[in-house]
Parts: sequence; C-alpha cells; structure tokens
Amino acid sequence: MICGGLSNVGEAIVMEPVIVRFFRWLKSSAGITILVTLVIAAYAAMDQGAYVIINILVTGGMWALMAMGLTLMFGVMNISNFAHGEYFMIGTLVAYYVFTPLHQHLESHPNHLLTLVAPVIAVFSAFVVGGMSGILTDRLVFYPLRKRSKENWLMNCFLLTLGISVILINAHQLIFGTQYKGIVRYWPLPPVSLFGVYISIDRLFASVLAIVTIAIFWVFMKYTKVGQALRAVSQDETGALMVGISVDNIQLLAMIMSCALAAMAGGSLLFMYPSYPTVGLEPLYNSWFVIIIVGFGNIAGAAAGGFMIALLQILTRVYVGEGWEYVIPVLLIALVLIVKPNGLFGSKVRGIWEK
Repeated sequence: MICGGLSNVGEAIVMEPVIVRFFRWLKSSAGITILVTLVIAAYAAMDQGAYVIINILVTGGMWALMAMGLTLMFGVMNISNFAHGEYFMIGTLVAYYVFTPLHQHLESHPNHLLTLVAPVIAVFSAFVVGGMSGILTDRLVFYPLRKRSKENWLMNCFLLTLGISVILINAHQLIFGTQYKGIVRYWPLPPVSLFGVYISIDRLFASVLAIVTIAIFWVFMKYTKVGQALRAVSQDETGALMVGISVDNIQLLAMIMSCALAAMAGGSLLFMYPSYPTVGLEPLYNSWFVIIIVGFGNIAGAAAGGFMIALLQILTRVYVGEGWEYVIPVLLIALVLIVKPNGLFGSKVRGIWEK
C-alpha cells in the first residue's frame, strides 16, 4: 500500500506540471482563440447541421497543410514563397494525369483492388512530384543565390518566387492548355453517413489524410533528430552550423517538404479544384491568411489556423452570403495586425525582416 501510495504521489507530481501548463495555455491568446473557435464551430453545427464540421475538416485540413509548408519555408529559409500555390497546381495536374489513365483502364478491365488503390496512387504521385519540384527549385534558384550573396535576400526571394509563379502558370497554359482538367470523384462508392450527414468517400479521405499528415508532421518535427535540426536552423542558423548541422541540406529538406505538402493538398482536392493554370491562387491566399493571423514561423499555429480560416469562410458563406468569404478574412487580418501585430498565437517575426 505504501508503494501504491508513493506511486500515486509520483504520478500526481508528474501530472501537476502538465495540468498547470495546460491551464496556463488556456489563458494565453492561442488557447483562448482555439477555445472560442471550437465553441463557434459547435454552435454552427447545431444551428446549420453537422455538414459544417465535415466541410471544415476537408478544406481546413488542406489549408493547414499548405500553411505549414509555407511557414516551414519561411522559418528555415527566410523565403516568403509567393509561388506556393503553383505547387498546389502541380499536385492537381499530376493527380489528374495519373488517375485518368487508371480510371479508363478500370472501365474496360474492372479490378476492385485497383479501384480502391488508384486514388491513393494519384495522391502519392502528386506528393512525390511535388517534392521533386522542390529539389529542382532549390538547386536551380535558391541554392545559387545563397552561395553568391544574402544581401537583399528578402527582396530577391520575393521577385524570384513571383517569377517562378509566372513561369509555372504560363507553362501549364502552354503545355497543357487552359481547359479545366478534373474529376467528379475518386471512388465510385456511395457516401457514408456520419452524425446524420452523408459524406462522400473523397471528402472523408481528404479529411483523414490531412489529420494523419499533420500528426505525422508534428511527431517528426518534435521527436526526430532531423526535425530537431529543422527547428534548430529556424531558430539560429549560425548556432546550427557550429554544432555540425548541414544547413544547406536542411534548407533543401524544408523546400522539399513544403512543396510536397502543397502538391499533396492539390492532389487530394482534385475533385473540388480541377487543374487549370491559376488554380493555386485561392490556396495561396488562404495560406497567407492563416500565417498572418496565427503569426509567422508558427508551424503548430498554422495547423490550427487552417481549420480556423475554413470555419470563418464557411460561416461567412452561410450567414453573410457567397462572395464574402474573402472579404471577412481580410478584414479580420487587418484587425489582428492592428491589435496583435505578432499574430493571435503570439509568434514573433524572425529572420531577415528583423535586420
């Protein structure tokens, strides 16, 4: 009994700091913001139906992936990537050209296993090609710039990413045309019922994929040596060099992960966003909405902010009307910048902008 009592006391001692930290976090701007968001989402679901939550999970998860990639590139490489939406476009294009032949083959040669796996192959292909495009972008553009000079880095990267955006948009238009290239759905399966709401398998897959990817990304960044190296470079590049971290390899990895996440989001949402030259503009805008609201360089905040922006846009469409879903977020961003310039989650802008 004495051992049992000591064990309970030990558990209480271990658990107390966690509880204290949790309540301290609840009192912070991040905790209050997330709590208010959950309350508003619950009210909207009760008032309008559970489909609100489903839409938040689908689009919010993908905006979170986009924003996490954009934040990672800014934090590690000090690059504000205005071509980030074009990697979303690459993902839609790859998924379309991978899935369409498989779908046509399945129409004449039915195969239940391939029918289930084909969409996963398409999305994974988008992820891989997105990562490869990140390698090309870094090796051909940013690596030579880093080797030559870091003077005027912010302005140079701004101009370069705008140039990359123009090149990719026009390349899509010249090579693949301007017509919409999309699909009605990935899986020819009936929708499933969740909480009285019917949801398509495509939307369910996109939401689950986003949540699982966010969880894997969080574990990778927090508990792996490579993830810790990424965080170290984002905090102090000089210090990372002094302890033997290859900053060049870490920056390349950040570019790969950023582009791969954006492309995977595009491939996953092909049934909602058909591929065309400027399909990446909306995801780009939403990514910037997220990181401005939560704070630059805050990867964890970006994950939560994706769902917050999705909720805000859905509520705007429901209660205000179509066409206002960008006006309200912009007004909110202006208010946040006036009241909390560092973002709702209190992140400080780091890197080149501080110099």
